[in-house]
Amino acid sequence: MVRIVREEYLGQLKSLVKTPDIKVITGIRRCGKSWLMADFIKWLKEYDPLSNIVFINLQDLQFESLKAYRTLNDYVMKRYQSDRNNYLVIDEVQLCESFELAINSIHSGGLFDIYITGSNAFLLSSDLLTLFTGRTINVEVFPFSFNEFIRYFALENPEDALDRYMLEGGMPGSYPYQNKNQKYQYIRDIFQTIILRDLVQKYAVRNIDVLEKLAYFMMDNIGNLCSANSLTNQLFESKTESSRVTVRDYIKYLCNAFVFYEARRFDLRGKAYLKSTEKYYLADHGFRFATLGTRNMDYGRVYENMVYIELLRRGYEVYVGKIQDKEVDFVATKQSEKYYIQVSDDVSRQETINRELAPLLAINDAYPKIIIARTRHETYQIDGVKIINLADWLN
Repeated sequence: MVRIVREEYLGQLKSLVKTPDIKVITGIRRCGKSWLMADFIKWLKEYDPLSNIVFINLQDLQFESLKAYRTLNDYVMKRYQSDRNNYLVIDEVQLCESFELAINSIHSGGLFDIYITGSNAFLLSSDLLTLFTGRTINVEVFPFSFNEFIRYFALENPEDALDRYMLEGGMPGSYPYQNKNQKYQYIRDIFQTIILRDLVQKYAVRNIDVLEKLAYFMMDNIGNLCSANSLTNQLFESKTESSRVTVRDYIKYLCNAFVFYEARRFDLRGKAYLKSTEKYYLADHGFRFATLGTRNMDYGRVYENMVYIELLRRGYEVYVGKIQDKEVDFVATKQSEKYYIQVSDDVSRQETINRELAPLLAINDAYPKIIIARTRHETYQIDGVKIINLADWLN
């Protein structure tokens, strides 16, 4: 199996070595967390060759007995070596019931540099403060980026690679499958496991049919304005009745598990977040094609999803901008940086480029304004707005 080193995430982990925090590595199922931790352990052995690394993979049967928190605690503490730097790495920690009791106990002694991984449905950032009494820092791992996809398959033509990445997505466990049906079946299985097992188990969901159909509706409407009311109405039209409160809760569950990400709307003139309607994007666009097929292809929405997730990968806070009656797809901020971004499939027609330019030109500040589109050309400018080819920007 092909392996690539995910340098960006590995760099984050390297920078956190010997800090007192509990390092929590989260990510949607099968996004590559275990591979990342294997690369990190390999690096640790080179960086600190005399170190004592206690590694536990709770999916491995040899560690089956450690799924009880007291046993886990005892196992780790017995392996502490006072004359060495001690590192503790636990993969899929949520498989140990009440794991936080063991982690808190081990952390309180200050003897181990602790790294734990788990599925986001069980290690939510909103839960960390209540789970752990010590300080935590979260490293969120996303599915493979376009650049990682190219590196994995050693592809040379970015435009051809983007056509393929658009349909296959970034779930690396699907890459070894040559047959597209097998590839999509793998991705569907991940999605179903999150919906039908992880979320049902964590939140004791009773109306599983509503949760599943809601996920499909949201998947089919990525990048469209949505609300609990509108989604409840869509369910009703499909002969699935549910209350607005239940739908709102289920949306929250899906976002908590990082299957979907919520992009809030912000009034650029009024400087305030808008309520009632948001946009939702998939953690990986490959779920959409694997689950819904390629019917009603809306390339623009898929490209928009790619750009949104890539901005999150790059560490930006992202929201949807509203200025008067116009909308800016994304406002991306990071420290002193800010970008206004429109995403489009094709801007070759004058009416399309005018439509995409209008909201950007209505903004009066000096921050960069960008249109990302499938131009297949070098970057150019119109009225100070950069038009960047999607493949170039993603890569």
